[in-house]
Amino acid sequence: MAEILCSTGALIGRPNGRDYRLLSGLSEKLLCDGFEFMMYDSWYEEWENIAAYLRESGFYIPVVHCEKHIGEAVSRGDGETAAALFRTNCRLAEKIGAEKMVIHLWDGQYSDRTFENNRRAYPALLSVAKDYGLDLLVENVVCNCEDPMTHWCDLRECYPDVHFVFDTKMAAFHGQLELLYQKDYEFLWREGHIRHYHVNDYGGGFMEWEKLRTLPVGAGGIDFATFFDFVRRTGYDGTFTVEATAFRQDGTVDCNMLNACFREISHGIGIA
Repeated sequence: MAEILCSTGALIGRPNGRDYRLLSGLSEKLLCDGFEFMMYDSWYEEWENIAAYLRESGFYIPVVHCEKHIGEAVSRGDGETAAALFRTNCRLAEKIGAEKMVIHLWDGQYSDRTFENNRRAYPALLSVAKDYGLDLLVENVVCNCEDPMTHWCDLRECYPDVHFVFDTKMAAFHGQLELLYQKDYEFLWREGHIRHYHVNDYGGGFMEWEKLRTLPVGAGGIDFATFFDFVRRTGYDGTFTVEATAFRQDGTVDCNMLNACFREISHGIGIA
């Protein structure tokens, strides 16, 4: 049975002090099946306290999104830093019972301009993830030099069992959402490479950086009717996460907006 998750990054941010304890009250207002926990760089010193809180609260968190600076460290060739940070993320994920780990294999200003670093780092990261019982998922993160699908194909060529998370916003940003439906890329779902979806809208055109915001389903230009119909026809019944930013400048959270996203996904994939 498919599960619809909410990214904690949509709820917890700088305006509300990145206070992860807010999840206790917010969880009661949300109509999702569980959460995808987003790790922040300011949490490393207290990750054990965070893990204990999440575990004791009883939240269902099948997916963790590892801290994004790991991908930047990989891109700039600092494998030692990346490995140390990644292991901490995996330890947290194991303690809260997660099964999947989302990673930005490239990120930051370096992005994909040194992709050989990213390709070379993948096996070691995968090995660490397996040590903690986690399915490592490489996200189709936006690129400065080439494009996510080119890098996915490269990774699949080098590592035939690589797994991915498909983000609708990031694909639309590069004009690659429709590639998912094309025969040349059916290996993504026929071979089981896609293990998770991020369902977010995008309101810009091809690589419009100033419009690269994470929008609620229906607030941008993505044809979600076609997307959901396709995903349903592939037989996918795994996890979906909504990441649309819901915290306001005063730190309050728009739970109604997120619940509307959850309902749209439920209806789109036929479980409503």
